[in-house]
Amino acid sequence: MIINHNLNAMNAHRQMGMNTVNSGKSMEKLSSGLRINRAGDDAAGLAISEKMRGQIRGLDQASRNGQDAISMIQTGEGALNESHSILQRMRELAVQAGNDTNKDTDRAEIQKEINQLTSEINRIGNTIEFNNQHLLDATAGTVTKAEAAVKGKTAEFTITQGKPLVIDGVTIDPGADKDTLVQAIKDNATLNAKYTATSGSDGKLILEQKAGFESSAKPVVKSNGADVTITMDTEGKGAESAKSSFVAQVGANENQTMTLEFKDMRAAALGITGTKGDAGFTAENTVTKGTDNDAIEAALDVSDAKNAGNAITKLQSAINKVSGERSKLGAYQNRLEHTINNLGTSSENLQAAESRIRDVDMAKEMMTFSKNNILSQAAQAMLAQANQQPQGVLQLLR
Repeated sequence: MIINHNLNAMNAHRQMGMNTVNSGKSMEKLSSGLRINRAGDDAAGLAISEKMRGQIRGLDQASRNGQDAISMIQTGEGALNESHSILQRMRELAVQAGNDTNKDTDRAEIQKEINQLTSEINRIGNTIEFNNQHLLDATAGTVTKAEAAVKGKTAEFTITQGKPLVIDGVTIDPGADKDTLVQAIKDNATLNAKYTATSGSDGKLILEQKAGFESSAKPVVKSNGADVTITMDTEGKGAESAKSSFVAQVGANENQTMTLEFKDMRAAALGITGTKGDAGFTAENTVTKGTDNDAIEAALDVSDAKNAGNAITKLQSAINKVSGERSKLGAYQNRLEHTINNLGTSSENLQAAESRIRDVDMAKEMMTFSKNNILSQAAQAMLAQANQQPQGVLQLLR
């Protein structure tokens, strides 16, 4: 028997310490509801769950971004709804002005309302905004300036005298010289409406596109049944309205974005204002910008039946443009609603996976805690018994 080292007591003490530590860990898990409270609990699980948490929070924020984007779209579309109503009223007035039962004084009163309604379209376009960002005047976000079709673009090609010449399907006698050919093109109503023909050097003919017929396509020219090689002095571009582009971050990661475009929806972009004195427009600038009272544009002229008819056509074109823009914005909104639903589903599923890694099973952990608690109490009891064993040595001293 020895008394310097009570190995049974040491063993009981070690076991009791381990049980106490395990009981403390179980109590911590039960108190926090988490299986992983520190990296030592599950190093790999901690790293994986933190990555998942980043994705979950990103998905939730992307969903909120989508809601904000829908609010932006609804703001712009709501303004265009009023522009639609104004244009419909203007078209109604133009139809009224086209009737010769109206006197000049009657049409002058109609013109006044046309002017004011046009100014209101400008005011709406200049002032409607979301979060201090203008939507319908192409001044916010990423701005793409208006690019009209290039006027005065020319096509130059070499002609062969005496060979049948076909331009855009119209057969022309090339005649004895270029001047004769130029005159023949001028005399043809179809070609003369589209091109201005002039005689170039080195046996070449130059066709210049007229206003209203600008196109990036080259004229189709055949000489003696063979295609003629044509060079153009500039690249043509179709008419395009100025627009503002806004990027919506609708995903948790880089490049998971969606671009929202808002076109310029003011009167000039809709084609219902122009330069004073031009055909179809008033002789004076009568339309205000909307944000101030400076007259800057000429309104559609409805002073006679012919101009009123022209105004009807332009207003119908403007209505079609607004309809197209509203349709596009509506499609954006529908797409975003599906995106938001998808983000919600992804976040929910990822949250379930993260929970399986991070959260504690309370029932199972309670079993572990109870076990460790009982073992800890048992170890205390055995430590007490082990501490009594060295007293047996005293019997040898009696």
